[in-house]
Amino acid sequence: MTPEEILPDALLERLRGRAAGYDHNNLFFHEDLEELAAAGYLKLFVPVADGGMGLGLEAVAALQQRLATAAPATALAVNMHLVWTGVAHVMAARGEATLDFVLKEAGKGEVFAFGISEAGNDSMLFDSTTVAEPLPDGGYRFTGRKIFTSLSRGWTRLGTFGKDASARNGEGELVFGFIHRDEPGHETLNDWDTLGMRASASNTTLLKGAAVPTERIFRKLPVGPNQDLLIFAIFACFETLLAAVYTGLAERAFMLGIESVKRRVSAKHGGRSFAQDPDIRWKVADAALAMDAIYPQLSAVARDIDNLVDHGAQWFPKLVGLKLRATENARYVVDLAIRVTGGSSYFRGSELERLYRDVLAGIFHPSNDESAHNTVANAWLGPLDN
Repeated sequence: MTPEEILPDALLERLRGRAAGYDHNNLFFHEDLEELAAAGYLKLFVPVADGGMGLGLEAVAALQQRLATAAPATALAVNMHLVWTGVAHVMAARGEATLDFVLKEAGKGEVFAFGISEAGNDSMLFDSTTVAEPLPDGGYRFTGRKIFTSLSRGWTRLGTFGKDASARNGEGELVFGFIHRDEPGHETLNDWDTLGMRASASNTTLLKGAAVPTERIFRKLPVGPNQDLLIFAIFACFETLLAAVYTGLAERAFMLGIESVKRRVSAKHGGRSFAQDPDIRWKVADAALAMDAIYPQLSAVARDIDNLVDHGAQWFPKLVGLKLRATENARYVVDLAIRVTGGSSYFRGSELERLYRDVLAGIFHPSNDESAHNTVANAWLGPLDN
């Protein structure tokens, strides 16, 4: 199936029609989620044998880009489900079936969210301030505070992790598992009132001794950077799908700018269209050049992941570089679109005004500017001397 068949124009227009209301009223995208689930969108990575579409990362990234042209906050939140199902897909493609149960559960309608981020934890996946307390049956009890839990109002499964400080002779161990929503020990705070991406409902999640049985504990890793397949798969899906969402957002802003330039007329130039103004034309061309550069980078990285290409130590620089370039590129294109549109875009309720607020969220997603540059510099120059 083509992206247009999976996400037909009529569906996109319904999603776009709800986006402004979700944003204005700070509401979770319940209706969007229901429609997307009914269309099979939450099963993109799920194998056909398990009731899904069996797509790869390149195809899913293209769909997320298309979805974000209509409803960026919806696309961003759906990303979290697609990250976990994508991680399971990427691992399975490399011969590891550890997370096959994620694909099977997604095929039955379960919705996955990402409970990883912690305030002040700039080590991200390589350390945790959440306590993972071992239980006698091999399970763990998680206690901590997770921020930016997108899909907080819609998940049925929350993938999270914490640290068992007593493990590995006191060096600590990172423990990954899935929490079920219908079980006790977790609370979603009503604290998501932000500048943009409001429909994503990326509320804080408190883990208050949430118990995860041994069969849902799927990884134990040493504290600190490592090359484990799970870490690669999370980076691969998270960064690539984020890049897709912000590229779709930028694409929509660019098209809105084009429409505005063709529609506006200039009294200074005798009522001629702004499309005839050399300065405006230069800005439009600059935005088009920026968009032309990000499309092939996004496709190439996703395709290499699908094709099991081995970039070795360069994989992480490629992934964080893609995310950084896509989010910064989107900010640049949205800014140009606002400049060529003029003062109407500054008014509350205009689509460009909303996109301008939404695009700023790209600054905060990992890997951020500093972390990405550090990763790339280490890849080419080696680590800093102690």
